Amino acid sequence: MDQLLDLTAKNNKTAWQVIEAFAESQIKSWPLAKNNYKGLQSVEEKVFQYNGFQIKAQFNPERIKSSAAKVDKQSIAERKCFLCNENRPAEQQAIAFGDQFLILINPYPIFKTHLTISSNNHTDQRFLPHIQSMLHLSKAMEGFTIFYNGPKSGASAPDHLHFQAGETGFMLVDTECDDIKKSLGEKLLSGQRTEIWYFNDYLRKLISVETSSLEEGLAVLEAYYTSFERVQPSNIEPMMNVLCSWSKEHWTIHLFPRKAHRPKQYFAEGDGQLLISPGAVDLGGVFIIPRREDFDKISKNDIADILNQVTLDEEPFEELLEGMMDKINYKHIGT
Repeated sequence: MDQLLDLTAKNNKTAWQVIEAFAESQIKSWPLAKNNYKGLQSVEEKVFQYNGFQIKAQFNPERIKSSAAKVDKQSIAERKCFLCNENRPAEQQAIAFGDQFLILINPYPIFKTHLTISSNNHTDQRFLPHIQSMLHLSKAMEGFTIFYNGPKSGASAPDHLHFQAGETGFMLVDTECDDIKKSLGEKLLSGQRTEIWYFNDYLRKLISVETSSLEEGLAVLEAYYTSFERVQPSNIEPMMNVLCSWSKEHWTIHLFPRKAHRPKQYFAEGDGQLLISPGAVDLGGVFIIPRREDFDKISKNDIADILNQVTLDEEPFEELLEGMMDKINYKHIGT
């Protein structure tokens, strides 16, 4: 199995070019992927305008398996893990990244090039032990945004460590962050190599980190995690979605702290049901809607209500920010 960095060096190509060629080959040779990526050409979208920013809704019926995934302990125990090497389809090839991760084409795409980055080992979905891997992946895969869904925050395989990736710029937070900093953002920290912003009025709470330092990036993310643990001490890990990309010699990391897995509309019956299970892409600004009836009826107010239900409230968000700053100041980041 070829290594990504070896392929880029051997072929004198960027990681983007290597991965794009790999994805195109997989789509041509794997009938399931070919059919589903072809379907992306006809997905429907609509845009909702809010106060200085937008949310897109995408009708994508092939994502029903993810949105409706049963992630309770019994359901997980009764099914084979679809990310374990021995259970993957024979057609699904991989590019290795180091000894731990495999880059795979996702056969149920949201993005033009949708990747799953799966651990070689069947180990639980956890963020803290793998922060450095996320940063290394995003730097090596410039042009893609790496994202993490927590085990109770949108991951359809909470029993198997994985990231996902798609082309940077697809999620609206990628393109509008600089503008919303001016209108909605508050600066938490400003240093020579690291800046941290936070957003209270973006329909969902957001902490945005920009850093050119691996050491400082790790320290900030560890401070975020350990502070959030104190806010949600009863959870197996703090509920979160994370987006991470590398461009112009620095990382941009968007942290979305959460309080709930799915909104009440997911469990409603009849006309009140909206089968929407938000993950990182949804919080990044593109709501993925697998059922036609939900896409047709969803409103601007529905989206605001769903985000309000699943993302962190004001008081615990302030507690999280205060905890982060205490830990960051202790480590002398940004001085």
